Amino acid sequence: MKAWTIRISLVVAALMAVCVADVARAQAPLEPAQMSPRTLFYLIWRGVPSPDARKANALLALWDDADFAPVRSAMVAGMLGSSDEKSTQPKLTPEQVQEFAGLLENSFTLGYWSEPTRRNLSNGAAVTEAKVPAWNGMFFVYDRTGKEMLLTKAVLRMRAEEKEAPRLSQVAIAGVQVLKAEGKGGATYWAEHGKFAVSAGEKLVMEDLLSRLDGKISGGASLVQSAAYQEAQANLSGGLLEFFLRIPDLKNLANDSKAGMFQIRPLLDAARLDAVHSIGGHVTFEGAKTHVQAAILGEAVSGTLFDIWSTGQQSPASLAFAPVNAVSYTSAQVNFQGIYDTLKRVAGAAFPQTHQGNVDLIDAMAQQKLGMPVADALGLLSGEFASMQTSPSLDTAKQVYFFGIRKKPETLKLMRTVFSDQITSERNEGDVTFVKISLGGKKASEGVAQWNFFNLAVTPDMILERVRWRRCAKR
Repeated sequence: MKAWTIRISLVVAALMAVCVADVARAQAPLEPAQMSPRTLFYLIWRGVPSPDARKANALLALWDDADFAPVRSAMVAGMLGSSDEKSTQPKLTPEQVQEFAGLLENSFTLGYWSEPTRRNLSNGAAVTEAKVPAWNGMFFVYDRTGKEMLLTKAVLRMRAEEKEAPRLSQVAIAGVQVLKAEGKGGATYWAEHGKFAVSAGEKLVMEDLLSRLDGKISGGASLVQSAAYQEAQANLSGGLLEFFLRIPDLKNLANDSKAGMFQIRPLLDAARLDAVHSIGGHVTFEGAKTHVQAAILGEAVSGTLFDIWSTGQQSPASLAFAPVNAVSYTSAQVNFQGIYDTLKRVAGAAFPQTHQGNVDLIDAMAQQKLGMPVADALGLLSGEFASMQTSPSLDTAKQVYFFGIRKKPETLKLMRTVFSDQITSERNEGDVTFVKISLGGKKASEGVAQWNFFNLAVTPDMILERVRWRRCAKR
């Protein structure tokens, strides 16, 4: 049986893309101050804004546009539909999609509890993995006020999509009658308690949630008292949508687990995941603008995962190419040398001491392919990556990508070495070099030959790229 908490989270995530009716903004049914200190992740949805706010906001107005309704319904129906190709459950109609979207008029909190430390048996024998079910710390709390019947309808539909009917039973948890559903995937718990619908994948989590919602746990330890939350709090205040992910200690995250033939813990140690404390942010609507504020927080020192990001620029070079009527423009800065160094550290941790030469072998092979040391090749890239769209219809032919470079002659030499005979043409116009690179072709379903290629424009400090497809009649 699928875990209901995971299934419900997918449903609400899909519905969040659909326009819904008017509703007053509400507080979340479970705010961070009410959450257990064991909360590893949470996502809070505080309900849809008013119609006036939706009309004023460019992004929400696009979703509400009647001409966009078929696309919107198709996307949501696809996400809400059963993943089983042989499912006999009828697909959702656009009317049903719109009906279930009404669930988002109310607020909810979705989250995950970290697993408590496992103890050994009293006789000293270790608990084997075969005897301990996988931990499912997902939880979901929904304010069902005025949505009781619609929520029941949605739950019954999800239950009907299960391949095998779960074993249902009533259990008492924290003084509340709870429905327990057991299947091959484990057990999940569901309760409709007062104005809340509560779901959890573990009895311990369900007990804590019900106790906190009833006010039986007040003044005790909570998530807001953790150092990671306090560090991220400036990025979490308010917003229609709010999310927070605390990176757990490596000893709790990996222990001695394995992925194939590799031990997980040494790989995480090499990546210095312990330097990252949390990821958090929120989304607000400010008139016509949609403001997304998020941050990755931690110890931004050399030799950690933060090496993959550059220090950035106040004025990106690609901004000069963006016209005033651009529909969208994004720019990011990365540190390619830092990324490469991080990958080498992780690769070195993956191999035993007797096979450390494999890392140097990979480095030598890369140098042979590039025609120069890897560090020199990476040094030709400034780290700026940007994209721009000038078409209101989001035509991919109007999408342009930018890659920052430092030395044009050396960059062109590197491109000729890497792409070799794939370069079909090269010409100069002033200080700009136009390069066409073919990636080969294939037969399309229409029975024509289909070729894809890159058109690049190389300036002294930037590479501009646009992907094109050419179709030729079948002979």
